[in-house]
Amino acid sequence: MPRKLFFLEAAAAASLAFLASCSGRTGANIPIRTYQMGERIELPPLVYAVFEKQWLAQLGDGPDVRYPQNRFLLIRISATNSGSAETFVPNLTVEDDAGNSCGESSNGEGVPRWIGYLRSIKPADTLQGNVVFDCAPKHYRLKLVNDEGNAAYVEIPLSFDSESPGIDILPKKDDKTVDLAHPK
Repeated sequence: MPRKLFFLEAAAAASLAFLASCSGRTGANIPIRTYQMGERIELPPLVYAVFEKQWLAQLGDGPDVRYPQNRFLLIRISATNSGSAETFVPNLTVEDDAGNSCGESSNGEGVPRWIGYLRSIKPADTLQGNVVFDCAPKHYRLKLVNDEGNAAYVEIPLSFDSESPGIDILPKKDDKTVDLAHPK
């Protein structure tokens, strides 16, 4: 009888250990690391890098112009498959400081170097390009997740790049204009 009890206890302990290893421990037990843009992010089998972001009030020009509901946020990423089998690059989300999230847009019309919405990647291949979100301008964190439920964040700071309007400030010199040189 004691031998059967020992066997049952050992079997129960082994079962619990097996279940614990298959529990898909995610955010509760494993802290989610936050990266900065430009850092290498390993979420096997994928290795990510987030290079830049850009806020746009519209995509395209002329009759093909596309306006967002809020603002377009383009994020340029690369994803490399370090595994031995073809895999999919999951769709991405951005989360603001209050925990609200915005999912990646499935419409890439007018997005330069759009990497698509359904993305498969072969072993040792790299996918590079832009993903697009339609969300209010805020500070965000890009959330990356792999098939096992492991996740990582990438800080996406709120900043707007100033662009020069491309307008000549000084009049061009011709017969009727005066040279506006600095007086000596």
